[in-house]
Amino acid sequence: MRRLLFKSVMSMWFLAMFCGTASVPGPAAAAEDQEWKLNFGGYLREHMSMNLQDHPETSQNDQFTLQMLRSAVQVEGDASKGDIRVHAVGRIVGEIKTDYLKRLENIGAGGGDLMSQYNISDLRELFIDFKPHERVLLRIGKQQVVWGETDFFQAMDAVHGFDYTWRSFLEGENEDYRKPLILGNAIIQVPELNGSLQLLLRPGFDRDKDIGSTFDIFGGRWIVTPYGGVNFLNPAVFPYNLHHPDGDADDPTWGARWLGKAGDITYSLAYLRTLGPDPVFNPSYGPFNGIPTTPGAVGETIYLKNDRFGLTATGYSSIADAVFSTEIVYIKDQGYNFGTAASPIPGLDGVITKDTVSAMVRMDKNLNLTGILGTNAPSFFTVQVFDKWIPKFKQSDNVVDFAGFSAQRKEHNVVGTVVLALNYMSSRLNPQIAAGYDFTYGGSFLIPSVALAFGDKWRLNAEADLFFPKNHNDTPGGDSSDTHLIGYFAHKNQLSVRLTRQF
Repeated sequence: MRRLLFKSVMSMWFLAMFCGTASVPGPAAAAEDQEWKLNFGGYLREHMSMNLQDHPETSQNDQFTLQMLRSAVQVEGDASKGDIRVHAVGRIVGEIKTDYLKRLENIGAGGGDLMSQYNISDLRELFIDFKPHERVLLRIGKQQVVWGETDFFQAMDAVHGFDYTWRSFLEGENEDYRKPLILGNAIIQVPELNGSLQLLLRPGFDRDKDIGSTFDIFGGRWIVTPYGGVNFLNPAVFPYNLHHPDGDADDPTWGARWLGKAGDITYSLAYLRTLGPDPVFNPSYGPFNGIPTTPGAVGETIYLKNDRFGLTATGYSSIADAVFSTEIVYIKDQGYNFGTAASPIPGLDGVITKDTVSAMVRMDKNLNLTGILGTNAPSFFTVQVFDKWIPKFKQSDNVVDFAGFSAQRKEHNVVGTVVLALNYMSSRLNPQIAAGYDFTYGGSFLIPSVALAFGDKWRLNAEADLFFPKNHNDTPGGDSSDTHLIGYFAHKNQLSVRLTRQF
């Protein structure tokens, strides 16, 4: 009853905000002859990827076979008048079922309908901006909000989940796979304190599937090795339960962030009450908090609520001639799976919550490599180090890195990444190399790529995604006691080519 009352109040608040725009005055809006200004754009995109290795789950040789043929059309538009702006983004995506996907589907991926996971038509954004006061900007509707400083791993950037089902974490433009939400978003300028206050409210009007990060757990091309073709979302296995009492998609969530400047340092302080972006598997034989799981299933996939307290800081150092950034996030009640190799399913005795600290430090620097590599402009170089720390870690908790694997998590997990981006042909040709290493568990990845801009409209991107796990498991139910992050991507090396026509 209280939830219904709260949602009714929120509905009236949203309606009032939308309707109130008709009477919101702006500096120039009083002119009767003022016209609406319209702008449209978007892109047409073809995206292809090819397996560079054989995958152990199929009986055929998958090396050099196409794993993805994806077409996308995105259209976005703005209509503005005075201080009012309406923005919309729509996207249609379709894939051709490659022979490799047919093989996975024949094993059981997607319950025999794998393409329903990849072919998506969606209204990605629809919001309105207006200024009820010269210091206040309100944005109401379906939108994306980016918090935090990290590029590879989520810490404070947890307002939204991401859709990793079709491309894992390798897509460069994360706005393309961030999952927009219906939000009330207010930014209040406070010049006296050299900063601004941002307030967020998600009233819970979103579709269930818009909550949390979506991983390939249906057996498709990006499920962790060696589970290709295994559909964990089968109603009899681990279907989603997005209305669990400890993680209900209909419950409102909210956050606040102060963004300010102190001397030469730009900083932020943030609090976020959200559904954790990473799901956990809740087994029926040991349900979280003793609450019965989905009837008739081995368990369920849930997103648990948590609180996040974050600090970021960025500043320039003249000594190093570089920009240094840091992000530290305290996550209260982060959900983890726990278990041992002797569990009914490895690492899946149940769910435990542990307070967690996620930290990052980064250096960004421009390098003059013109005399060495013949570049035409300074090259961008960045180094990042990430640490995920469980302060009250106990070995006896048997916390695992990922359900379905018995590899035990350590108190700290430190990963480093480095990126070097070069510029040629008046910065129209941009080779780049990205690399990462897991200092805790071993394993690395290497991503050489090149981007070419020809004309004002055409963009070509090509890259190789190469993974070098220290240990991995090739057999479901096999020894997974030393399989960690990079090991999940064993046999996943691929070549990716993307052609985009902007308009």
